[in-house]
Amino acid sequence: MECNLAVSLMHDYLDDDLPKEQQMELKAHLLSCPACRMQFKELEQTDMLMFSLSHHAPSAPLELTQRIMSALPQEKKQQPWLGWIRRHPAITAAAVFLIVMFISSVSFWDQDTQLVVKGNDLDQVVIEGNTVTVPEGKSIAGNLTVENGKTKIYGEVKGNLTVIDGSLYQASTAHISGKVKNIDQALDWLWYKITNAFSDVAYR
Repeated sequence: MECNLAVSLMHDYLDDDLPKEQQMELKAHLLSCPACRMQFKELEQTDMLMFSLSHHAPSAPLELTQRIMSALPQEKKQQPWLGWIRRHPAITAAAVFLIVMFISSVSFWDQDTQLVVKGNDLDQVVIEGNTVTVPEGKSIAGNLTVENGKTKIYGEVKGNLTVIDGSLYQASTAHISGKVKNIDQALDWLWYKITNAFSDVAYR
């Protein structure tokens, strides 16, 4: 139990309006937290003084009563969204992760225009400027990924072919054994990056 919640439950505890389960949680917190324990003692003493005044001195001056009421510790209002975050930590963590990934990825979306080629057997690939070509009679063993360039397939890709923010040409002689993905939208690109990040973590 956090201190803010403990302070908010003290009044209900002294008024005997707190359920048994929360009473036990509050008592356990008071045993482990000296600051809350001291605040509870002060509140308890004030409550006892108020009880004494109301039963034994009904004619106590109004000014004294107001002074005592103003000395009572103010109950801190808990923001509703903080309570929701505490109740749903997994959803909150996932939302924060997606927001951070989105902001960081989109911020570099327009800046990252350099040609990137990933895959096996890249010595079988011909790269001229921003054009990546798999010549006829050549074979790539595994996946091939091309970012920010033109991709021309005349030979064979024995895996998946992914083209990000670029164009793809497949000749009649081309053979791709896996899936062909052409990603040219920011959200598709972001989803691709997120799934790849998860895949990298899973295989480490």
